[in-house]
Formats: sequence, C-alpha cells, structure tokens
Amino acid sequence: MRIYGVTSCDAIVMDSSAILKVLAHRYPFLLVDRISVLEPGKHVEGLKRVTGAEWFGPAGHARGLAMPNMLVVEALAQTSAALLLGLVDATQGVVGYFAAIERVRLRAPAIAGDTLLLSVELASFRRGVAHLRGRATVDGRRVVSASFTTIVRAAS
Repeated sequence: MRIYGVTSCDAIVMDSSAILKVLAHRYPFLLVDRISVLEPGKHVEGLKRVTGAEWFGPAGHARGLAMPNMLVVEALAQTSAALLLGLVDATQGVVGYFAAIERVRLRAPAIAGDTLLLSVELASFRRGVAHLRGRATVDGRRVVSASFTTIVRAAS
C-alpha cells in the first residue's frame, strides 16, 4: 500500500475522497468505502458495502454474489493504512509493504447487500514493522479474521 503526501491524520472520519488521498489504490481495487473510527496508532474501523455490481462477479453462492474472502483480507490491509499514518516520520508520506499474513480464519461469505465492518488494531510497532490484528464482520457475524505484518518506510 502506498500512502501519498499524508504524514498524519487528524480526522476521526474519512470519506472516500480522503481515503483516495491516503491510498494509491483506485477503482476497481479500492476496497474501503469509509473510515468510521480512527484512533491513530491504536485502532481503526472501516466500512465496505458489497454490491451486486462488483467487478469480481458472481461466485455461484446460493444467496447471490459473494465477495471472495481473500479480498476481505485485502480490505483489512487497506483499512490498516489509516491506522499506520504518523507512525513513521516522513514529509513525503510513507509506503507500507504487506509482509506476512497469519492465523487467517475464513468463516462466512459476504453477500451482495452486506456491509462489512472492517476493524483493525495495532498489536505492536517496532523499527518500522507493524503487527496488526484484523476482523471483518457483517451484522456482528464474523466473516474473516487475520493477523498480518506490514513494513512501514518513508517514501523516497
């Protein structure tokens, strides 16, 4: 994930235009619609609405279009970008490298019409290496949970 020109984030809520300033991802691979809660360096919650017109197409699920669970993991990683802002001193922004993923649990599908609540907390941050725990839920039902590692560096 590449974070352009933002060194800290004072806003508690980020809409889609603010997310576009933070992430280099664009449609169709921008998987976060809104950041609803942000405690920099601690916790972040984002939202992703799954629609029937998504680019990943029908997955043959009985209830309709299902978002692939590994894309939900990617959405968690993109949500974590807001959490990592300000952890590295940089005037030109920072670059995050998705380094590892562990303890992934794929529990249920996210179906068209669902709103994913993407919750990520920072477990530890040392020497530019962030260990994070993420959970995606729909109406309180856990869809995906994972622990992942991101390497954060100043952009050059």
